[in-house]
Amino acid sequence: MTEVIIIGAGPAGLSAAMRLARGGVRTLVLDREPEPGGIPRHCAHSPYGFREFHRPMFGPAYARRLAAEALAAGAEIRTLTTVTALHPGGRIEITSPEGSETLTAPAVLLATGVRETSRAARLIGGEKQAGVLNTGALQGIVHLNHQRPFRRPVILGTELVAFSALLTCREAGIKPVAMLEPGPRITARAPAGWLPWALGVPLRLKTRITQILGRSRVERILVDTPDGPDEIETDGVIITGGFRPDAPLVRASHMELDPASGGPVVDPWGRLTDPAYFAAGNLLRGVETAGWCWAEGQHVAGAIHAALKGQLPPPRRCPPAHRLGCGETRPAAGDRRGRPRPAATAPRPPGPGPLAAGAGRRNASGKAHRQSA
Repeated sequence: MTEVIIIGAGPAGLSAAMRLARGGVRTLVLDREPEPGGIPRHCAHSPYGFREFHRPMFGPAYARRLAAEALAAGAEIRTLTTVTALHPGGRIEITSPEGSETLTAPAVLLATGVRETSRAARLIGGEKQAGVLNTGALQGIVHLNHQRPFRRPVILGTELVAFSALLTCREAGIKPVAMLEPGPRITARAPAGWLPWALGVPLRLKTRITQILGRSRVERILVDTPDGPDEIETDGVIITGGFRPDAPLVRASHMELDPASGGPVVDPWGRLTDPAYFAAGNLLRGVETAGWCWAEGQHVAGAIHAALKGQLPPPRRCPPAHRLGCGETRPAAGDRRGRPRPAATAPRPPGPGPLAAGAGRRNASGKAHRQSA
């Protein structure tokens, strides 16, 4: 009998699977993609792997290593499998090429990650032409399909993932005509601002796209700038960042969502309002690095192991202001860069399966300042 079902085969899910399987827990990982590994599968640049494997790795190699370690530990991974519903007590519905099925386990870990905010959600006007992509779609087309979707795009946004898109363009022989940021400064840490300069791509701050124009394909965009309206000729738009938890399963379920983060409400052990369910990784925030998600997968796997042995305290209700990470990090806490700190004194489950050191639950009531590559 499967003891733990993990939904999502990215860094958090595979890390948790590896730890649980090594502890003798019968673990099944489900993922809707054809291969496990999550976003790093199509990020063909470094650095990945410093925290986990103590050396720099390219994204696809890192993803393969995560999957291989989970399989070697004894976890089962089923791809091309989509979870369609979450029911009380760890009962879930799935669909796959073999058909529909209902699975049940004493514990279910949600590790479905994040998605980027779409063009429509950003209220960018214009027609629906070919050539408007988010970063994930761009990297999939370039690294998985080995195609070049455009030659002279504009990149919208300056979160860390936007610089990942810039590197993807470079690897594919694509030359962006500009990188646009609506705010007065870049969102990622300041050194990242040197990358577009080094690659000869103009970085324009306080510049907002108002319309995308063209017939069958993108031909130009209209922008608002400090000097007034402007027009940029381009054949594509890469819309980056604006991450939000990929939480439609939780939203459609009986469990509670946190209005600040958009992810599920959890307690200090990653446990949702139905104690059969846990969550880890970027489902809880938008957005952290793959290494952070890996460490958090280890952390929550320890809590699940303890829960299976009856060693976690009973669930408790948290005051609304402190729902995420109740009893740990408060919304005002943060380091000097404004990033929420992991709780230093978070309670840990007794006995076997302790939570991973240094991977404590984080407050997700505010916007994170580090993004996954």
